[in-house]
Amino acid sequence: MSGTEENQGENKAFTEECHKVLMAVSDALYVIGGKWKLMIIIAMARGNKRFTEIQRQVTGISARVLSSELKELEMNGFIVKKVENGYPVTIEYELLPYSDTLEELVTAMTKWGMQHREKVKAEMSMGKSGKLKV
Repeated sequence: MSGTEENQGENKAFTEECHKVLMAVSDALYVIGGKWKLMIIIAMARGNKRFTEIQRQVTGISARVLSSELKELEMNGFIVKKVENGYPVTIEYELLPYSDTLEELVTAMTKWGMQHREKVKAEMSMGKSGKLKV
């Protein structure tokens, strides 16, 4: 096989691998992307089960957006909505075991987010000269 044919084979394999990675990330972002979904799951994992509890913990989310995000999380198998008939009717949301598959991702994002915040704070306290501002 000539060098050109070999390179084309390598490029094709690289392109196919890149496509697989991009599709996987696209699928993940479709399901849990956006500003709120992971924050809702984290709030629920910390014991917030009722709509108002979740809304209170996830600062800045509107009731309309929370309702929409909860429906999408339910549709994708992360949570279940439980309605208890009685007076008054009580509605609670519960994480399903599938949400546990996000634990490693949330841990990595938490670690990176803390690291990034510290980096930005450190850069803000330094001047352009690289010296600490006093």
